[in-house]
Amino acid sequence: MAELDYWIWFSGLRLRARARRALLDRFGDPRTVFRLPHGELAELPELSERELALLERRDLEQAALIVRRCAAEGVRVLTLVDPAYPERLSTIPDPPAVLYIKGTLPAVDQEPVFTLVGTRRSSPYGERVAHRLGYGLASAGGVVVSGLAEGVDSAAASGALEAGGSVIGVLGCAIDQVYPRWNGALYEQVAAHGALLSEYPPDTPQERHYFPERDRIMAALSLATVVVEAPQRSGALITAHCAADFGRDVFAVPANVDSANSRGCIQLLREGAAVAAEPSDVLSLYAERFPKLLRPEQSKAPTAPPQAPTHAPEPEEAEEKPGKRGLFRLKKQKREGPAAVPLKEALANLTENQCRIVGAIDSELTHVDDIVDRSGLPAAVVASELTMLTIKGYVRANPGKRFTLNIIKGKDQIEHGECKERAGDRGVAGQSQDD
Repeated sequence: MAELDYWIWFSGLRLRARARRALLDRFGDPRTVFRLPHGELAELPELSERELALLERRDLEQAALIVRRCAAEGVRVLTLVDPAYPERLSTIPDPPAVLYIKGTLPAVDQEPVFTLVGTRRSSPYGERVAHRLGYGLASAGGVVVSGLAEGVDSAAASGALEAGGSVIGVLGCAIDQVYPRWNGALYEQVAAHGALLSEYPPDTPQERHYFPERDRIMAALSLATVVVEAPQRSGALITAHCAADFGRDVFAVPANVDSANSRGCIQLLREGAAVAAEPSDVLSLYAERFPKLLRPEQSKAPTAPPQAPTHAPEPEEAEEKPGKRGLFRLKKQKREGPAAVPLKEALANLTENQCRIVGAIDSELTHVDDIVDRSGLPAAVVASELTMLTIKGYVRANPGKRFTLNIIKGKDQIEHGECKERAGDRGVAGQSQDD
């Protein structure tokens, strides 16, 4: 059997970190552990009865199947002793024995890598700031780490991708799964411009504890963790505390003190986290360390710190300076400010399915279920295309899986009806976005 099979067998046993370390320190590698005479493992005081029973299961069939699946699906497998395994991750108390990777993992140990995390139930303010930070850090040459969850994580990843940067998506599920399921297109973009990373092989059933387990990986890969928006019991705080335990820097975004979504960030600031109001707050600490990689002056994020209103502003109330970007695009734009995408320009770049989806979105917030019903497309297709439309700036994602258009029409521009005509008049509904 190949050495990789033994590592996958060893990783799949789900031993405690203390037990894993004791076995590798004493015997060197999983192959040796696998070939030990029955009963010899009982001499290790670090092993529990449950773990001893697991280690007696000397079966490599499942490991060989995983190797074949990974080869077929283009998944790279790194073991703890592989030269390409990130040193930043290998030195923590509980590094994954095996990593599964889709895409191209950046040279983490030589790159300025930053983790952006926050709540799934984000506000428009949190998403806007996450997108701006992701965009600014990537524009300056940084690599962004994201959990790719709904809300802050997805907004930060989308901002980094929009800036042409690299993203490492650390999954709390198997490498062949998408969570949330409608985020498939974002996963594909991350794999194309960075890497998806998981310690769980294909076909691994989902477990709730996988999400807090992956937080240690997100914290370990980066120089700093930035918490954008988090309530007091948010999983983002687990990532922040892991980062602090590993000797990494921790930043938090200031926000409305009356908002429940801000309490976790306020707690971190009280504990000594640095303020991250702008990308430059983070970049300035690492520019000298990475003079050839980081370009703080090229950060394209707005220079003024985000305002923390007493309530989350409607998109059309938020101010945006010319030439700067907020979260994707604002629903309504002033004519004298940065314009939304003209409908004629948008239609020229839409596929047939995207055109049907645009036609299904009302002038108000439209829930994804309504878009599925009106477009007549499968839910998976709608989810994938909405993500692409969001990344392109044609559609804006809002909390609660609701979407608005960022496409305007003028006197000389095409009515939404042309979308319906292009789609073959197959039941596309909806109205054009008013200016």
